[in-house]
Amino acid sequence: MGGSEGGGLRGRRRPRACPTIVSTWFGCGYFPKAPGTVGSAAAIGIAILIEWYAGWRPVEFGALALVVSAPAIWAAGETARQAGMKDPQFVVVDEVVGQWLALAGARALNWKAWLAAFVLFRLFDIWKPFPVRQLESLPGGWGIVADDLMAGVYAALVLFLAGWFNLY
Repeated sequence: MGGSEGGGLRGRRRPRACPTIVSTWFGCGYFPKAPGTVGSAAAIGIAILIEWYAGWRPVEFGALALVVSAPAIWAAGETARQAGMKDPQFVVVDEVVGQWLALAGARALNWKAWLAAFVLFRLFDIWKPFPVRQLESLPGGWGIVADDLMAGVYAALVLFLAGWFNLY
């Protein structure tokens, strides 16, 4: 009997796996401690591999962040809606796009730039200077992702200035 008896799903919406996989960045968001930091570290790890194998430059990571932002907004919004929460801690795709955007400010990619981008992005993401915190009030996935994009912009600007003064 495929009807609504016996716990069938007729009349109820099935949870969708795709948004959850993307929004948790393939499970990074389920890390028990500091899932946002784990998502950021995963983004840096992926960026290092892309730079190593494909020779990407900083501007290409900025472009990647912008391209991935649309599916990130969708996935974060869907997952938050399914969870019944405004900004679930296990949604970390926003950290991934923000971290990649931070890399766009590097003048060169070396271990100091990777570390500086990571630390600066996490600093701005946690500190949330104006207007980062205010962007959280946007609806759905927009609010989840926009604040991290702005934190990434701040990190990119500081990273660019540090590179301009040859600090890395």
